[in-house]
Amino acid sequence: MRADRLLRLIALLQRHGKLGASRLAELLEVSERTVLRDMEALSAAGVPVYTERGRHGGCVLLDSFRTDASGLTAAEVQALFGVCLLYTS
Repeated sequence: MRADRLLRLIALLQRHGKLGASRLAELLEVSERTVLRDMEALSAAGVPVYTERGRHGGCVLLDSFRTDASGLTAAEVQALFGVCLLYTS
């Protein structure tokens, strides 16, 4: 589901600061092109994300941004962060 993947993408960027599109694609089990499309969708929705090109580039979420997960149930939050922890450990 795309919404789930977008939330996971935000959570990964919050945790790591900057990750390459190839690493995000691996963690999210999608193509690099899908990661870049998702970054574009997040940016269009007002989430302060951007990509940096080059050797030390990657996908970045501004440090000042934090999500408000108050709309999620406790089970949804637990499932979301459980999945994120699996992918980042």
